[in-house]
Amino acid sequence: MTPRSQRPCRFGITLADLIWPPRSLLSDARVDCLGTMEADLWRALDFLYGPGCMRCGFPIAEATSPDILCPVCLAQPPLYGRARAALAYDDLSKPLVLNLKHGGRKDGLRAFSGWMLEAAPFVTEADQILPVPLHWSRLWQRGYNQAGWLAAALAKRFGRPYNPLLLQRKRATPSQNGLSASGRKRNVTGAFHVAQPVKGQSFVLVDDVMTTGATLQACTAALRRAGAVRVDCVALARVVRPTKIDVPSEPIGSPQELFDA
Repeated sequence: MTPRSQRPCRFGITLADLIWPPRSLLSDARVDCLGTMEADLWRALDFLYGPGCMRCGFPIAEATSPDILCPVCLAQPPLYGRARAALAYDDLSKPLVLNLKHGGRKDGLRAFSGWMLEAAPFVTEADQILPVPLHWSRLWQRGYNQAGWLAAALAKRFGRPYNPLLLQRKRATPSQNGLSASGRKRNVTGAFHVAQPVKGQSFVLVDDVMTTGATLQACTAALRRAGAVRVDCVALARVVRPTKIDVPSEPIGSPQELFDA
């Protein structure tokens, strides 16, 4: 599938453009329109719109059926229904994520939400769109939740309710960076809480990056405990290991274990 083109530029130059010239999302080069990038860099991005695992979305170029499962999902089916990401998290896409996450750069949100919607059209089926939450202490320190920005942009794009307060992180967790799959699972199990019952509702969880899926699993477990009938997930980017999919040597947690956390 070919990714949709970048947002059409408006005509004319505004005073803001003269004072703050629009810069590419992927370089320091000046561009004609805010929230875009050079055409050659855009074409080089690895969009994950091709065949893959029907559950976690891991790309599988050789897939001959939309119902195929990757080895990890075959061994331990995830609690969420489906997870998709717009981009492979690699050296080219990394600045997009880091500028959003640590730089607070919002000018790409319109493009990002379009890419995510194309990767995960099922988001239109959700009753509510939720961001993966930050703990209040991290939110206070950073000043914003980049997953919240993505979720709000996605919800606005197709008119679904955006609820940033329903799912809460009740325990501050250390960074997931450098942890193994089992370590990531232990780090976030039981860290999330749903503020009110959600019996019979369906949700889409939004995050910036999906690595092992441990955070999405823990969030899904909390929503399922509160009565959600379905939880799907979408991220701007996901880590892709192209040559091998490793099934964790230690179980990432049975549904009952996660529900009881």
